[in-house]
Amino acid sequence: MCRHLAYLGTPRTLHTLLYAGPHSLHTQSYAPREQRHGTVNADGFGAGWYSPDRAEPLRYRRAMPIWADGSFADAARAVTASCAVAAVRDATPGFGTDESCAQPFRGDTWLFSHNGAAKDDEALAARLGAPAPPGALDARTPVDSAPLFAAALRLWRAGAGLGEALARVVVDARACSPGRYNLLASDGHRLAATADGDSLYARHGADGVWLASEPLDDDPAWQEVPDGCLVTADRDGLRTRPITAAT
Repeated sequence: MCRHLAYLGTPRTLHTLLYAGPHSLHTQSYAPREQRHGTVNADGFGAGWYSPDRAEPLRYRRAMPIWADGSFADAARAVTASCAVAAVRDATPGFGTDESCAQPFRGDTWLFSHNGAAKDDEALAARLGAPAPPGALDARTPVDSAPLFAAALRLWRAGAGLGEALARVVVDARACSPGRYNLLASDGHRLAATADGDSLYARHGADGVWLASEPLDDDPAWQEVPDGCLVTADRDGLRTRPITAAT
């Protein structure tokens, strides 16, 4: 229902990360190549990034298509980051299109994005949404991604690793509701993502590492992450393993 990406590496402008390349996230908002559910991601977008002078990430979100926000496209040329998470949204039927539903979500030092949908969102909220983590407004957002974020944030605050928490959330979510649970997160130093029901690709090079719903260009270095797997990444490379083996 969405497209998302994360980057860690040599500092780049947000414009380069989101707009450059023939199949950029901007292009995927109106012409995704591998989206299995929905055709256009016009229900909002967001970008979160880390600044060297603060631990908590900064964020920009809007309840409009990314292609309609020319001011952000201009401002993105002036913002440089070595770690970022961004997403374009195709709203799950039954949920609103207000700005609070646009991802990435943010809590403490973490950024989080969900590409997918839960079949039984009420069961998901009942099992994973409560108690809502204190101080995390995004965990209370009226959308099926919120309880997933709430569960991940509780685990991170309890000391779970970045990828370990995502894997546990997917396993717990599947226990109460069928769905597609492609999750993506960063703490500013590492990236992690799950492939669970939708496409996910990874690319590692000398200048950085990318995780994305689909390749941003035609470089053969992009590797598809097998469904049912967790991928974690840092500046040293990528590691992939089954979700069930990571919990």
